[in-house]
Amino acid sequence: MLETVRWLDGKVRILDQSRLPQTESYLEISAFPALIDSIKELKVRGAPALGIAGAYGVCLGLAEEQHRSIADFKLSATEAVTQLCATRPTAVNLGTGAKHVLKTVLESEGKSSDAFCKALKSADDFLEDDLSRCAAISKLGAPLMPSDGSVLTHCNTGGLATGGIGTALGVIIEAHKNNPRLHVYVDETRPLLQGARLTTWELARAGVKHTLITDSAAGHVMAAKKVKCVIVGADRIAANGDTANKVGTYGLAVLCEKHRIPFYVAAPFTTVDLGTSCGEEIIIEERSMSELSDRFSTSPVPIGTEVYNPAFDVTPASLITAIITERGISKGPTFNFA
Repeated sequence: MLETVRWLDGKVRILDQSRLPQTESYLEISAFPALIDSIKELKVRGAPALGIAGAYGVCLGLAEEQHRSIADFKLSATEAVTQLCATRPTAVNLGTGAKHVLKTVLESEGKSSDAFCKALKSADDFLEDDLSRCAAISKLGAPLMPSDGSVLTHCNTGGLATGGIGTALGVIIEAHKNNPRLHVYVDETRPLLQGARLTTWELARAGVKHTLITDSAAGHVMAAKKVKCVIVGADRIAANGDTANKVGTYGLAVLCEKHRIPFYVAAPFTTVDLGTSCGEEIIIEERSMSELSDRFSTSPVPIGTEVYNPAFDVTPASLITAIITERGISKGPTFNFA
């Protein structure tokens, strides 16, 4: 199992995903601003992994604050959470993890140093809980995978995106244990190629047979009757089941409806945002234009070309067959998580 994010000797240690698959290397981050930059630069990414990074990020921001009064310590914790939540606004888990630790800090009394120890314990617990959540999601979802034929997935939802085996990719890997013939079509996932760079890398490590396709080939592959279901992750699930995920997911859901193929979402319940009633309320993060226009050594587009680069899109609940969380499988087209 991959160790994506952890606390080690007073630092946040992350597997640098921006260098995969060519180089498997780790960063040991000792300063809060450096962690913020690592999140922005997608050195650590994936909704559950961002939750863990958020939890440890609060601890990192407080490491040098233990000499201050408990009131000032709590104020610093609140400020750290505000900065973390603003870093990637679509991914609700980032704030969930950070606020999980903040709650512990705000409930603490006495010395700031004692509050810091409690905060770190709270972050460790959040990581351990994610391990359990991923394992439960994978086992619950595995029976939904086809006994023959292929499954298609989008972006990266494995161990790199979580603290455990993964969400959607965890389901696939768990299903593969009982069905070694299971085959996976992997969307390259434009513009950051997280499917091509990361999902293929994880599937190869797990010994799962897979084929990389362009995002635009998904419809053709479905029409050729090679896909029995599609399963993806989520960065935020609204209370009604509308789901934000890596851009391109909505198109897959529409194609699934056309071809009468089940469309599944796998995510921990921490991704469900009961404070957001529907998809229209989800803030969609926009990435730098350079991620689309300058992906190669020589720019593939004319200088001055206008670029629109949303990182996510929203899939309406009406297009989702079922949502798999550690709490069970909720079948669509209507969802009630309250």
